Amino acid sequence: MEWKIMLTGAIFLGGWLWAYLFIRQLMFNFATAFPLIKKMNALKEDLIAVGASRYTKVSVATCSVVAAALLAAVLIWCPLYLKIGFGLGALLAIILLIPRVTPNNREMFDSFCTNYYRFVPDDELRTAMYNKKTGQIKSRLKAMDLQGTFLPEFKEKQ
Repeated sequence: MEWKIMLTGAIFLGGWLWAYLFIRQLMFNFATAFPLIKKMNALKEDLIAVGASRYTKVSVATCSVVAAALLAAVLIWCPLYLKIGFGLGALLAIILLIPRVTPNNREMFDSFCTNYYRFVPDDELRTAMYNKKTGQIKSRLKAMDLQGTFLPEFKEKQ
């Protein structure tokens, strides 16, 4: 009995980790990356390279395949109590992640800038994205005669 409890706890953590690694990445791609890429392309066709969209599509495909394979392994080979533990761990992680995976969250916007600055052809805009400075990004977009209305407003910590 003790062994089953310990194993259920371990697979609970495995479910949480599965959701944190793969479902969070999928949520980031669909809730943050694709919308920001689309908004940048709407401003100007070559503001961000086509490779950014391809990069995100590859990320979605890879995460989907690996997440599905791991989920299938749990569903096929684990007894019911381990499936429940895995599901509860994954559900907890998803509930904790849902409000955070949005472009209006500073960490998600910074993650977008960290991963996608290399797809921006303009040197100054790329540097501003690399440094994760929304003020500099807006200034550069204004200098390019573009509106940076898609950029979220963050209050600086004091």
